[in-house]
Amino acid sequence: MDEELNVTYITLGGHVEVNKYRYVYFFIMLLVYILIIFSNYIIVYIIWVHQNLHEPMYIFIAALLINSLLYSTAIYPKLLIDFLSEKQIISYSACLFQFQIFYSLGSSEFLLLSAMAYDRYVSICKPLQYPNIMTKTTVSISLLFAWLVPACHMAVQTILSSEAKLCDLTLKGIFCNNSIYKLQCVTSRVITIFGIVILSDLSILPMLFIVFTYTKIFIVTYQSCRKVRKKVADTCLPHLMVLISFSCLCAYETSIARVQSNFPKTAHLIMMLQTILYHPLFNPLIYGLKMKEISKHLKRLFCPAKYI
Repeated sequence: MDEELNVTYITLGGHVEVNKYRYVYFFIMLLVYILIIFSNYIIVYIIWVHQNLHEPMYIFIAALLINSLLYSTAIYPKLLIDFLSEKQIISYSACLFQFQIFYSLGSSEFLLLSAMAYDRYVSICKPLQYPNIMTKTTVSISLLFAWLVPACHMAVQTILSSEAKLCDLTLKGIFCNNSIYKLQCVTSRVITIFGIVILSDLSILPMLFIVFTYTKIFIVTYQSCRKVRKKVADTCLPHLMVLISFSCLCAYETSIARVQSNFPKTAHLIMMLQTILYHPLFNPLIYGLKMKEISKHLKRLFCPAKYI
């Protein structure tokens, strides 16, 4: 606690032998961060510059990748600074801000995946009504909803947490996640109840909606010809792979926060790094390889001689 400035500082105690391996950690994570920025930016750029990709499906993909960029930027810059610092500390207010951004954008991903599922549902189950339903206005409202609603939900949780009394100033992690609750002397009932509301609104309900839409899609697809089934598989499979990957990541991240004290420090560090390493790289890889139109433009971008 800095009494003069009245600022509470939290020690990020999840780092392992930073003094010994700081430059190894720094260059590896810097390389990963650059790769995340480059891979996501390339796909967004391709969607932006090619008119034939200005459709709801591709706009939602671009939004998802932008979300991954923002998600990574909430973690990596501070992480890189910590690797080069003598002390791995963060003010409690900055920690809460990172917590807010981390979970807001994580929740936004679920809502964006829900919007993508609805887009595929309308396209496959109601093809004649698709142009009238999936208008620019509908897409814009969906994007605004996906980013604004989680931000408002998490803002309430962050404000409630900011008023809680702290009995511990060492966070057992390398960034601010649900572990901040373990710093509080007592987690209030209001925080717990609102946490359940957030879980229901931003995770469970979107998941149920996605299951409902894809059930409808599979029923219609099963009754269709082989050509239609192949087309559906080409557009829906990448979305499902990303959904499954992200759902596993969320369950994994939640589990780490719950059982962190039962693992050795090195194992816990590796587990936490996995929550921020794979998914931001997985999204552009899947959409770049599995979405035919995006893959075609990628090949033209990097191998132009073959298309002259």
